[in-house]
Amino acid sequence: MSYNLPCVLMRGGTSRGPFFLADWLPREPAARDRTLIAALGSPHELQIDGLGGGNSLTSKVAIGVDTRPNCGNMLAGVGPFAIEQGLVAASGHTTTVRVYNVNTRSRIDVQVCTTGGSVHYDGDVHIDGIQGTAAPVLMNVLDAWGAVTGQIFPTGQRMDTIQGLQVTCIDAAQVMVLVRAQDLGLRGNESPA
Repeated sequence: MSYNLPCVLMRGGTSRGPFFLADWLPREPAARDRTLIAALGSPHELQIDGLGGGNSLTSKVAIGVDTRPNCGNMLAGVGPFAIEQGLVAASGHTTTVRVYNVNTRSRIDVQVCTTGGSVHYDGDVHIDGIQGTAAPVLMNVLDAWGAVTGQIFPTGQRMDTIQGLQVTCIDAAQVMVLVRAQDLGLRGNESPA
């Protein structure tokens, strides 16, 4: 069975994917998740029949199937999407869009270039590993520290030793474990392969 499903394809930082308004999707979570998975073309690993790109950078949606993690790159697209959809009016050269992240119960102010009363995409900001330049999207995360675990440092320590490695466990919009590349025998500039 097929049907029309509105979406907007946008790039945010180093990620891209479809953006949806909640009322474009089924309300029941299981039906919503099935719809999003089908829109990406999953579970086939190449995602040929969908909008996914076959890897984690290009297989994201602004409303996620797994609603726990966050993606700062996709978050950068939420401000322009909100203005383009008429949810927020453009004002002046820069429009601030207040985003409420349901996953972490936190607020983020997203600053979008809006020269001439609409989203301005051209600019001179360059992201390493991405061709071309674009207008900057600045984000001010207001209260995401410790939003997932309740503490900035979930273990209570700034440094922990796990299996002989010194690590920092931190909850900064999402839970991460930071390890020095050299401690893993790496330089930090290796290719993705």
